[in-house]
Amino acid sequence: MARVPRRIAASVAALLAALAAVSGAGAAHGQAPLEQRLAKALTVPHVSPARSAALAVDLSTGKVLYGRNQSLSLAPASNEKLPLTYALLTTLGPAFRIDTEVLGEGQLEGTIWQGDLVLRGYGDPSLSTADLRVLAQQVRAQGIRRVSGSIRGDESYFDGRRTVSGWKASFYGDESPPLSALDVDRDRPFGVVAREPALAAATAFRKTLKAAGVAVTGPPTVGPVAEFSMPLASVSSPTLATLIRYMDRESDNFTAEMLLKALGAAQSEYGTSAAGAAVVTNALSDAGIPLAGVHIVDGSGLSRLDRLTAGALVGILQASWADPAIRPIFWAALPVAGVNGTLEDRMRRAPARGNVRAKTGTTNDASALSGYVKDRYVFAVLQNGRPLSYWWARVAQDRFATVLAAQ
Repeated sequence: MARVPRRIAASVAALLAALAAVSGAGAAHGQAPLEQRLAKALTVPHVSPARSAALAVDLSTGKVLYGRNQSLSLAPASNEKLPLTYALLTTLGPAFRIDTEVLGEGQLEGTIWQGDLVLRGYGDPSLSTADLRVLAQQVRAQGIRRVSGSIRGDESYFDGRRTVSGWKASFYGDESPPLSALDVDRDRPFGVVAREPALAAATAFRKTLKAAGVAVTGPPTVGPVAEFSMPLASVSSPTLATLIRYMDRESDNFTAEMLLKALGAAQSEYGTSAAGAAVVTNALSDAGIPLAGVHIVDGSGLSRLDRLTAGALVGILQASWADPAIRPIFWAALPVAGVNGTLEDRMRRAPARGNVRAKTGTTNDASALSGYVKDRYVFAVLQNGRPLSYWWARVAQDRFATVLAAQ
């Protein structure tokens, strides 16, 4: 073992003595050390300490203020959206947009399009009937007044899986509409969830074209576009920064899963959840995030196969903070205590109100809260149990964040 120079050892000893003096003074005035107060905040009934993890770190110095089971692999609930957010911003960038196109198979003869029109989706989770009206007007502006063939919905940019591995059967439709590269109005263009999203989209577009003065002869169908086709119209989603803000603030599962598949397709040409998960894992690895105990399966945290650690979550938050290109986007996407999103009704009083920005997460078996306190601290709390009292879990999380906010 290398020797420590005497002057450094003396300085360290002096520093420790000073810290002890400060700690003693605090105790003398009735204020327990921060570590003890954070530990006490987490002590609640019906939440097992052995199946819980927490970590708090000083953002400026990297000093660990509190740590418990920080390498324990736990189900993260919607804290799963944090690694996805980081990977999306670092890989695709906040200005990235997702297109939806209308492609023509055939040719225009006078005012009649001889052939089919194909509505091709690339996974825009925000695609709406208003966007279809824009597309219909663009088609009409091409001089088309009638389509001799059909309107075909093309969802081939993604695979055909409507859910993700590890989802409970009840999550289909309840927690997320069926996944498809072509989803209009979150797969509710006619007010109810459609079992065939691309067919529903084609049907809605056919109706929209008719309202715009473009008649379509054939019925709506589903299938990939032909190799040779003509671009006729297109719309783009809001920026990725906007989509992420909605996803994280409202903890929207559908947006998360659509963006995960879009990430996989953009980086590997495979629009699958597994491909997207691989991109997320690689992004974390490139950032030096500790991956022991981490298993990314979906983007929302609904999968019972997802696993994260408090250490990984804090690492993601630190990496986002350290990157000036993504820090403001990441920061703005998180719910604010007592103000908006999934934290609107939590921590509504000082000192936490307005000073805690964090991602929530709740399932039957997991609860989590991870984020920032002011611009001073970063923290993560993960709790698992079968069953887990989500009310007591939230009490512990809110108390933990409030202790930090009071510093």
